[in-house]
Amino acid sequence: MKKNNHKRTAAFLLAAIMVIAAIAGCSGKASSEASDDNKGSVYWLNYKPELDGFIRNLASKYRESKGVEVKVVTASEGTYSEALKAEMNLPNPPTLFVLNNQQGVKEWGSYALDLKDTAIAEELTTDEYNLITSDGKLAAIAYCYECFGIAVNPANVTAAGHTMDEINNFEGLKNVAEDIHKRASKLGFDAFSAADLDKENSWRITAHLANIEYYYEEKAAGKMWTECPPSITGEFLPNYKNIFDLAINNSATDPKELSEGGHDPSMSFISGKSTFFLTGSWDYAEISKEIPSAVLIPCYCGMKGEEKVGLSCGTENYWAVNSKVSKESQKATIDFMLWLVSDAEASKVMVEQLGIMPYKKAAASTNGFIKNAADYDADGYYRMNWAFAFQPNVDAYRPDLISDLNVYTKEQTDANWAEVKKSFVDNWAVQYKLINK
Repeated sequence: MKKNNHKRTAAFLLAAIMVIAAIAGCSGKASSEASDDNKGSVYWLNYKPELDGFIRNLASKYRESKGVEVKVVTASEGTYSEALKAEMNLPNPPTLFVLNNQQGVKEWGSYALDLKDTAIAEELTTDEYNLITSDGKLAAIAYCYECFGIAVNPANVTAAGHTMDEINNFEGLKNVAEDIHKRASKLGFDAFSAADLDKENSWRITAHLANIEYYYEEKAAGKMWTECPPSITGEFLPNYKNIFDLAINNSATDPKELSEGGHDPSMSFISGKSTFFLTGSWDYAEISKEIPSAVLIPCYCGMKGEEKVGLSCGTENYWAVNSKVSKESQKATIDFMLWLVSDAEASKVMVEQLGIMPYKKAAASTNGFIKNAADYDADGYYRMNWAFAFQPNVDAYRPDLISDLNVYTKEQTDANWAEVKKSFVDNWAVQYKLINK
């Protein structure tokens, strides 16, 4: 661990405390309005900020049609763990909360109702994304399935004199991206959207792009992780560095400015000012309105045989029902969940935002990026799982990584990259020990 960690940790904790206080204040007011009655009530502590407006609208419609009080509180990016701990200690805690992975089950499994044989579990189309406790309890079920990679605007590729067929490995991606960047002023658009490393956008780099290292480490060992390993080797960090360097050095945004954020990489892509964007199926609804031909390709990184790699698919969004609230509120919560995944209009709204929901009566997905993933699968390409979901003590692990990546983007030296590697690899073991004392 680096000497200045305590400063970053203190700053992070202060920010988290402020967010928790704000949420608690909001919850305190709403709790008096959402007290249990013979119908029970629902309180969803939402993990995905981008869903906030949509699920608040759905909650309002459900309240009006069913007469059941539904409250939605959304934690700010990167503060969900702290918010959950704070809210669970309130007189009226969340009845519906989110777990991200098996580590979350270890911490919150005792608060999770066993969903086995419940009406919501019976609606699942697959058991692939269930979280099970060590004693066999069905603690949480996935409410969405997503995929990520690199979104591409084919029109820009063509306008630059290239074809999509050229981009089927890292060498091809590099050639196209560097050529576009070199001629950006003449073309009127650049290669990559800004790979911002501020709090709002850094997850694209510290989680999704980082999955390259974790997935290929799993693959090399011949076994997918089922729980957080005590250490990693960093063997495939050079591949992660390949695509990271390509993205930050072939963009209209100066790498030295990435720590500041605020460049709106999504709008840059949607407006046609950039050609490549590190994103996933959750952004398809907005992207397709302006670029209906947009496609999602794999995060090529220079691995041998990557011409046969598909997209990174999975979820870190699992619903858990609070076992500590009244049976009436447990039933009300499950009924609300059922409505979200089976009502024609409600599920359509959810699917449009989430890509796909693994439930029998959910609206069919119209998400083009999900279709891209399915096409890769159908062609026999190997799918990358979401190994990043096993990052240990994530709210401490990622801030350290962000800090060192920001140093590196300001001065891209071997010495600064060595610090990134320490945060990536050595800090994994440190954080693992902290949560497994």
